[in-house]
Amino acid sequence: MHRGRRRAVRASRRHVDMIAVMDALRRVVRTLRVSARAAERRFGISGAQLFVLEKLAEARARAVDELAERTLTDQSSVSLVVSRLEERGLVARRQSKEDARRVEITLTPAGRALARRAPEPGQARLITGLRRLRATELRSLARGLSALLHALDIAGGPAGMFFEDQSLRRTAPVGRRGRAS
Repeated sequence: MHRGRRRAVRASRRHVDMIAVMDALRRVVRTLRVSARAAERRFGISGAQLFVLEKLAEARARAVDELAERTLTDQSSVSLVVSRLEERGLVARRQSKEDARRVEITLTPAGRALARRAPEPGQARLITGLRRLRATELRSLARGLSALLHALDIAGGPAGMFFEDQSLRRTAPVGRRGRAS
């Protein structure tokens, strides 16, 4: 094959691969955004808050760091989400009966009721999908996304939970109708 034609074929494959990556990212982000918006509209909480509620419905958390591990998120982001849920009366922090130095996080009756009614959060679906990947696929995806972040010059540090930074400062409290302040 002529050298120029090989370059054109490689460039064409690269273009097709870039389209495939962009389409996949769009679909993932759209799924997460739609899930987050549905949680906000239906329950008045963010998708991130719904995700944390789901994890607490599975089992109480003995500490924020345990909940961070279960949500695959950094501790500071989970702590912020828990604080917002606590303000809304959906979770409670209590001193552990087993270890007085620890604070357990549990659902309140209102939080339990909401968790029972809510659909699976988009973030839970994403984690389920990641768990279905073979170890080599997951490692390759992690490397590829890390390389993309580097190419975009996006700094490291805590990433936060999906769409929590845009969440409900504008949404009405749980159980109330009308415009939020």
